[in-house]
Amino acid sequence: MAEKRDIKRKKKRLKIRFGVEEATRIAFTEDLSNHGLFIMTGQPENPGTLLLIEIYLPDETTVRVQGRVRWGKKVPPQLIRVASKGGMGVRLLKFETGEDEYRQLVAELRI
Repeated sequence: MAEKRDIKRKKKRLKIRFGVEEATRIAFTEDLSNHGLFIMTGQPENPGTLLLIEIYLPDETTVRVQGRVRWGKKVPPQLIRVASKGGMGVRLLKFETGEDEYRQLVAELRI
């Protein structure tokens, strides 16, 4: 499948919490950019769903952001580590806290 996005995401595994009304589900990122991220999960939300996301940066800063699911791929939980791209791509919409710290981390990462 051809790459559709113009902005390259950078590989980075960060612990997150996410959810529709409350950030209660735990997962990890696989890659991220200034505009979006990929959340590894066997049960992605439907495209168009608005999420509340808490991202835990290496320096222990918590970033709170709203995002919208752009696409998802369901994978059985036992295959999440070996399957290709089990999870969902999320577009970041509105930062509540930690925007500067998040963007600084992205800028420091290599593709």
